Amino acid sequence: MAIEIELKAHVADSQAIKLLLSEKAQYLGAFEKEDSYWFPKESSSESSSDAYSGQKKFRIRKEKLVSPEGIEKSAYMVGYKRKEVRDGIEINDEQEFEARPSETVEEFFRELGLEPRVSKRKRGWAYSLNGITAELVHVEGLGWFVELEILEDGKLGESFEEAKKRLLDFLFSLGIDKKSIESRYYTEMLFAKTETDGAVDLSA
Repeated sequence: MAIEIELKAHVADSQAIKLLLSEKAQYLGAFEKEDSYWFPKESSSESSSDAYSGQKKFRIRKEKLVSPEGIEKSAYMVGYKRKEVRDGIEINDEQEFEARPSETVEEFFRELGLEPRVSKRKRGWAYSLNGITAELVHVEGLGWFVELEILEDGKLGESFEEAKKRLLDFLFSLGIDKKSIESRYYTEMLFAKTETDGAVDLSA
């Protein structure tokens, strides 16, 4: 079990933030992630925002990681999160495991009465500094963000306020102010976008 304390914020100048992260932190590599979120079929008659609210969902993630040395690694992960937001900061209890082949997992989910309702694609670069993982990411359909995360193994090792302060201090050191923090989940934003203009791929 892993507990994540994280925030994300909108980024206006991705190249400037990438340069700052490269100067301040250790480069961990590049990545591409494609997530599909699976919901119970009985929720399919509801609107997207209604289906998002309070519904249990499972994530299938296909990811490609490229190390600083240029070594590529692919993974196929299945998981879910229990999520909470406090003052724009997310606290997530994540359960995740690797599974292959992807077709078998998708068929298993369908047999359980689940169906894909929304997908999310993002790419970017990861960095690390003083126990904080920082990712500069582009989320398809939503734009550029910086994600800052403190990962705790099993239980929260420091108080929420301490973790929040460290994340905010890091954010401010990148020249990003508090008003840029996005408190909504990406899936919530994608659902809303789907309802307004249908631009999000729901086929997964």
